[in-house]
Amino acid sequence: MHKKTKLITKVVLSALLFCTIISLTNCQKDSLNTPDSLENIQLDEDTELSASASNSVSTGKINTKRLRSDGGFAYKITQTIEAGDIPSAPKQSILRLYENGVELKEAHAVHDDIRKLGKGRFSHWHSTLYFSASDNSDPRTNGRTYTYEIGTAITNPEKPTSSNNPELNTNGLMGYAMVNGTTTGGKGGAVVTVTTLAELKAALGDYSPKIVYVSGTIKGAGVDPIFLQANKSVIGKSGAVLEGLQLFVYGVGNIIIQNLTFRNYVTYAAVQVKEGGHHVWIDHCDFGNDREHGWSHWGKDITITKEADFVTVSWNKFHDTNLSVLISGGVEGHESDKGKLHVTMHHNFWYNVSEREPSMNYGRVHMFNNYHLNNGGYSIGTRAGGIVRTDNEYFLNCNIPLSTKVAQDPEGYISGINTNIYDNCGPNNITTPESNWVPEYEYKSYLHAAADVPSVVEKNSGPR
Repeated sequence: MHKKTKLITKVVLSALLFCTIISLTNCQKDSLNTPDSLENIQLDEDTELSASASNSVSTGKINTKRLRSDGGFAYKITQTIEAGDIPSAPKQSILRLYENGVELKEAHAVHDDIRKLGKGRFSHWHSTLYFSASDNSDPRTNGRTYTYEIGTAITNPEKPTSSNNPELNTNGLMGYAMVNGTTTGGKGGAVVTVTTLAELKAALGDYSPKIVYVSGTIKGAGVDPIFLQANKSVIGKSGAVLEGLQLFVYGVGNIIIQNLTFRNYVTYAAVQVKEGGHHVWIDHCDFGNDREHGWSHWGKDITITKEADFVTVSWNKFHDTNLSVLISGGVEGHESDKGKLHVTMHHNFWYNVSEREPSMNYGRVHMFNNYHLNNGGYSIGTRAGGIVRTDNEYFLNCNIPLSTKVAQDPEGYISGINTNIYDNCGPNNITTPESNWVPEYEYKSYLHAAADVPSVVEKNSGPR
């Protein structure tokens, strides 16, 4: 009888000790606003995860059908993933979360903030992932793809910090206009200043190298193309405007277009580089009309198509229009553009534009340090196997920053997706695997931190 009583006492004490441990554990989690229960739900039935087993990066896809609501904007899913956050190490998790290829922020969020604020906040607590969609929609029904990466530490869940020295040379040529040759325009040729349409057409149509300065406002009829011959620089003096005119670079090379304001260009683009036009530099210009005349009235700002190649577009302003920049004119009938259309676009400022910042097919387009503000449709779109490389772009109030699927056209590819800042934007439309393409020229020494882009580009873009 004594032995039996002693055994019962041990069982009761053990039970009390177990309950005390459970109670203390729950108190720790409650102090961090974390849920009390973990459900046995797989992240992906076909994926094995080993986050801390090696230094390599593991990736996978979240099975949204297995998500459970955690209240408010928060959803949760459980998988045995080592090194999740715990009370003694609230930022030890090395899990990164992506929505349609765009990294969600902020990691290590307090769970009550995930529920009440959402907007992409997430937490990897023990073996459970708690997260919210970027726009607080239901990830079980919004049709987006959620993926994760384990193995690259998150050192700062906020926006990237600014560089110590945001000032940089804003004058020199770089990018594709200096590949396979270079672009010097009319260097070494005669220097003239023009003030009338007749003078401008004569100077740019001359077959000798020439530097042509534009003074004042020169007006055309809305549809009034000016065909440039090779080896020309057309440069605006302070306040120079080309109104109702288009500059056509057809089948010629070594062209510089700089420091000009373009207005009221109807039907055709303000600058058209076509029919094998090459080594063209469009720099520090201003393109703008309005969005009241409908989508088909005004011409696009720039078109680069029909086997054009080795073009740099830098430090320009594009604003108040529907269709901004088109690289390649279409899919069917433009197959000869394959292997061409090498374009660099850097430090440009798009604002109040409906779409095409740019839209491209077939080619290889490198975009870095551009500022996209208040875009109503998609900002950068790629089609027909074309690749866009983005580096440190800044998107603010943009509906769809990046898209690899435009209308019913074949899909394109994008690389550098996670180098950009997406501020108050909708989700990207990424339907293809991320590319690893990078341009063949050195540009890192010319690259600003993404956080510096708005101030640097607003200050330095457009005519000087």
